[in-house]
Amino acid sequence: MDINIEQIVKQVLTEMNGGQSVGNASASPSRTTAPGAIPKTSRVAMLTALENYEIQEYPIPELGDDDILVKVEGCGVCGTDAHEFKRDPFGLIPLVLGHEGTGEIVKMGKNVKKDSAGKPLNLGDKVVTCMIFKDNPDITMFDLNKQNVGGADVYGLLPDDDIHLNGWFSDYILVRGGSTIFNVSDLDLDSRILIEPCAVLIHAVERAKTTGILRFNSRVVVQGCGPIGLICIAILKTMGIQNIVAVDGEQKRLDFAREMGASGTVNFKDHKGIEALTEGVKDQFGGYLADFAFQCTGSPIAHANIYKFIRNGGGLCELGFFINGGDATINPHFDICSKEITTVGSWVYTLRDYATTFDFLKSAKEIGLPMSKLITHRFPLDQINEAHKTNLAMSGLKIAIINE
Repeated sequence: MDINIEQIVKQVLTEMNGGQSVGNASASPSRTTAPGAIPKTSRVAMLTALENYEIQEYPIPELGDDDILVKVEGCGVCGTDAHEFKRDPFGLIPLVLGHEGTGEIVKMGKNVKKDSAGKPLNLGDKVVTCMIFKDNPDITMFDLNKQNVGGADVYGLLPDDDIHLNGWFSDYILVRGGSTIFNVSDLDLDSRILIEPCAVLIHAVERAKTTGILRFNSRVVVQGCGPIGLICIAILKTMGIQNIVAVDGEQKRLDFAREMGASGTVNFKDHKGIEALTEGVKDQFGGYLADFAFQCTGSPIAHANIYKFIRNGGGLCELGFFINGGDATINPHFDICSKEITTVGSWVYTLRDYATTFDFLKSAKEIGLPMSKLITHRFPLDQINEAHKTNLAMSGLKIAIINE
């Protein structure tokens, strides 16, 4: 029997090496999964007009030495996606949306060794992205000024180009060199999908802590119990804060707020006028106003109301207005000056907040907070229009696109 031992050895080594040829000078410098595992094309959900995604298919391009190809496992639908779907406020159509995504590394350029926090990266690792660096030396992993990512590009909010695999609403995404990427293989899929929105709240709480008012024994009111407000409550609970009152107009969301750690709830529909609503909040705090408040809605009326819930010398973090939601009417004397309210704004997050979020999600799971219940609806990629309409109808909390 004529057996070619050398050929067999080469074949075994090739399989052990993730499909890269051994002893062949012309082989690709990229590392990849087993041959045949990666298709030649990838589907993407291209937003081609207002309220209209089309499933399109494009070739998967060759990787550069610093690039990473990720097979998408899932991506949450953000409020930003809903705004773009409905109104295109950023003027980006056509584009592939999706920035709350996660997936598995299936191919890597030869220069890729570690993630943005210095953790090793290998084929099969589960990852998330944060931003694409621009020429801004202030945006770094451990920037002492803690600059947020407002001036950086983000996958899922990129204009379409000749690569097309620019957002997480797709089968594959091409992460280019210079991007931030984190190895989150120690988190389950639901947790990974929730990383981006949770980072928004980690940043908000870190901003709140700079006031020196938010403490273990603080009485805290959280206004708005959508995903953002509910995550805010969960983070406060993991910090050990016990007195958290949630304010919203939907009883189901208020009930869930208690599951996430709220000690009391107030349905604003049960109170006529701001004075009565304020008394409702005080009743939940045993007759006291809040020491600190988080405003998590995009409603100007809600912003105007929240000052009434805060004690003299208290604090406020406003994070509900990611985009222009309109003007709010307040009385600077009564709402700010005479009460000496300390106010901070919060928008997006920093790289450090992203890394902190991983530990928060682990802590939340350890103390039994039902984070996965935030994801109320799951749709396949080809039903993405329905997913966004479900999100706009506020039929659930977090809507997710899941690739089987």
